[in-house]
Amino acid sequence: MRKGFFTFAIVSLLALSSNLNRILACTNVLVTKGASADGSNMITYSADSHTLYGALYHTPGGVFPAGTRLKIYEWDTGKYLGEIDQVETTYSTIGNMNEHQLIIAESTFGGREELVNPEGIMDYGSLIYVTLQRAKTAREAIQTMTDLVQEYGYYSSGESFSIADKDEVWILEMIGKGPGNKGAVWVAVRIPDGYISAHANQARITRFPLDDPDNCLYSPDVISFAKEKGFYNGKDRDFSFSDAYAPLNFSAMRACEARVWSVFNKVSPDMGQYLDYALGENPKNRMPLYIKPDHKLSVKETADFMRDHYEGTPMDMTQDIGAGGNALPYRWRPMQYTVDGEDYLNERAIATQQTGFWLLGQARPWLPDAIGGILWFGVDDAATSCLTPIYSSSLQVPECFAEGNGHMTEYSPTSAFWLFNRVANMAYGHYDLLSAEIRKEADKHELEAIETVPSIDLTAKTLYEQSPEKARKFLTDYSISTAQNLFSRWERLDKYLLVKYIDGNVKKEDENGFSDNGNGRNIPAAPMTPGYSEQWKKAVASSTGDRLKVKK
Repeated sequence: MRKGFFTFAIVSLLALSSNLNRILACTNVLVTKGASADGSNMITYSADSHTLYGALYHTPGGVFPAGTRLKIYEWDTGKYLGEIDQVETTYSTIGNMNEHQLIIAESTFGGREELVNPEGIMDYGSLIYVTLQRAKTAREAIQTMTDLVQEYGYYSSGESFSIADKDEVWILEMIGKGPGNKGAVWVAVRIPDGYISAHANQARITRFPLDDPDNCLYSPDVISFAKEKGFYNGKDRDFSFSDAYAPLNFSAMRACEARVWSVFNKVSPDMGQYLDYALGENPKNRMPLYIKPDHKLSVKETADFMRDHYEGTPMDMTQDIGAGGNALPYRWRPMQYTVDGEDYLNERAIATQQTGFWLLGQARPWLPDAIGGILWFGVDDAATSCLTPIYSSSLQVPECFAEGNGHMTEYSPTSAFWLFNRVANMAYGHYDLLSAEIRKEADKHELEAIETVPSIDLTAKTLYEQSPEKARKFLTDYSISTAQNLFSRWERLDKYLLVKYIDGNVKKEDENGFSDNGNGRNIPAAPMTPGYSEQWKKAVASSTGDRLKVKK
C-alpha cells in the first residue's frame, strides 16, 4: 500500500467513525434469471445491526376507506415520523417480499451528511415495507418509492435499494436534498439479464445513460442539483452519481466495496485486476456495477455468498492473530483502533455477528404469483444459521420467527433469533471445530428443502386450479412446519454441541453416541483437548517473554 494514500485513507476513515457502525451494515447480491440455474430472479439481503431483532414481518393485504392515514415509524429506531395517506387496496407481504413476487432490499451508503432532511417522513425502511404493500412490479416499486419521497420527504441518508420482480432486477440509489428540500435525487439502473450485481454500503452507480428509459430511470434534477450544490461542474454525459453524492474514501473501498469484490471474485476469473481497489489502494480502478458470472448460479450457491469471510483472499479473516487460537473470522466492534499512535482497522466481511435477519428472495416467472415467490429466511449470523423456505403468499408466519416473540432485551425460548444466537455465541469460542458442525446441519436443511420444493410446487399448482386460497393455505402450512422443524433441529444441535464441547474439550463418539469409559457409570471416555493454533501459541510466547516458559 502506498504511504501517501494510506495517510489519506486513515483520515477518511476516522472522519466517518461517528457513524461507521451504521454505514458498514448490510450486503445485497442481485442475480438475474439469465444468470440463475433455474431461471429465477434472486436477491439476497443481510439486515445487519447491533440493535435489530430478527423477526419475519407479515402484513396482510387489506381494503381501506377513503381518508385513512398510515402512521410512519422509523425502522431503525422506532421514532414516530408522521402520517401519510393510505391507499385503497394493499397487498400481502412476508418479510421483504410480497404476494406478487416483488422483492425489495437495501444497504445504506450514507453519502453527503448535509443532504439528510430531518423534516422528512419516509425513512428507507418504511419506503421498503410501504412500497411492498402498494406495487406489483419493480418499475411500479421505483415509481412508488420516488413518489412517496417527493410528496412526504425523505428522512434517511443515502441508500441503495435492490428491487426485483419475476421479470427484471434493478438497483435504485437515492439520497435526500437536505433540510427544507422535501424530495430526493436518485437513479435506477436495470441489471442486464444474464448478469449479477451487488452492493454493500457504498453507492455503486457512476455514469449512466441519459436516454435509455428501458434500462435507466432518474430524477429530473439528479445532475442539476449536484451542480447547484457544487458537487459537480462537468458535462451531463460524464456525470457520476456516486462521485457526486457519495465520494469514495478508504473505508468505502476496504470495508464496503471489498464485500462486492469478494462475491464477484467467486464467479469471475477477471476480478484479480480489481484487488488493489478492494484493498483501498486504488480508487481509480473502480469495479463495474455488474458482471457476467462464469456459470449459472443455484439458490444454494447464491445463499452461500452471504456466508463469506474473505476465505482464500488477502483479507481472509482466519489467517492473522486477530482470529485468536481457533480461526475465528470475526472481530468485535469498534472496527477501528489505535496502537502506539498508529491507526488500524479490522476487516468487515459479508457474514457478520450482528445480523438481525438475512434472506434470499426468489421470484420464479414460470409459476403463478401465489406459488412462484419464495423468501428463504434466516436469523442471526449467516455463517452460523440456516435459511428455510417461506412462500411469499403465506397467510401467517411461523411462531419461531413471529414479531413479539421476544425482543433484543427479552429472551424467548421459542424464538429462532435467540436460539440461533445461543449456538453462534457458543461457536465463537471454538470456531474451527463448531462451525463445521453447524454448517453441516444448515446444509442438510437447505438442501432438503431445495429438493422438496418442486413437489410442493406441483401440489400447490393442482390446488390452485381448484382454489387459489386452498393453495395459499397449503403453502402456509408447509412454510410453517418446515420452519418449526428447523427450530427443533437447532434445539437438538444446541444441546449436542454443549455436551460435546463443554469447557473447551471434545468428547469422543462412536456409532452409539458419546463414548463412555467402559465402566457403565455414564462417565465419558477421556476427552480430546484440541488447544490452540500454532500461530496463537507463537504469538503468546512472544508477547509474554520468559514468564510462561517452562524452566529446565
